[in-house]
Amino acid sequence: MSMNDDPAGKTGLNDPRVAYFDHHAPAWDQTGPDPATTLRRLRELDGLLGFRPGLDVLEIGCGTGQITGWLAESVKPGKVVAMDFSPGMLAQAKARGVPADFLLKDICREETVARRFDVVLCFHSFPHFRDPAAALRQIARYLKPGGHLLVMHLAGSAPLNAFHQKLGGAVGRDHLPPAAQWPELVCAASLSVVESVDREDLFLVRAVNIDLPR
Repeated sequence: MSMNDDPAGKTGLNDPRVAYFDHHAPAWDQTGPDPATTLRRLRELDGLLGFRPGLDVLEIGCGTGQITGWLAESVKPGKVVAMDFSPGMLAQAKARGVPADFLLKDICREETVARRFDVVLCFHSFPHFRDPAAALRQIARYLKPGGHLLVMHLAGSAPLNAFHQKLGGAVGRDHLPPAAQWPELVCAASLSVVESVDREDLFLVRAVNIDLPR
């Protein structure tokens, strides 16, 4: 654990989602989304996503690090920091040995940040934030002025929400707001939506930080 990690008990460990993801972490790459399929889709969407050399990226909810290596390769010599609130998931991500820094932290815990990024990416993670408004305020603190938040899923909000509801348990109520709700959702965090897609096979919201540094 690095000096910037949250100490035990302050990462939202009372959130049942942490235990859920810790439990599934060892087998996630075999039982969850197929890593090869995920990376193929991302490469197909590369022009839309806008990752380029030199960008510093914060990946929130990195899980087992399925896309962290691809991110690092896409932005080098820029740097990637990969964050998750599940120690089990983060351990799997670190074991990949990709050139990124890893951080155990709960994005819903608001605090001062020492480092800011060009892009904050929430890939397959936003519905699992127990306090979306707090998460967005904290994300804004991590963004440089003019930096972008990118929320992305390889499915639309409707099928994704139906999937979580069917799963039930700790993630049964995890909800991704439809793209039409995001302009109002991000406004309180001084973010502004500049692009949105919400179709059966893709959800993407891009928002820009319009506030001054905090």
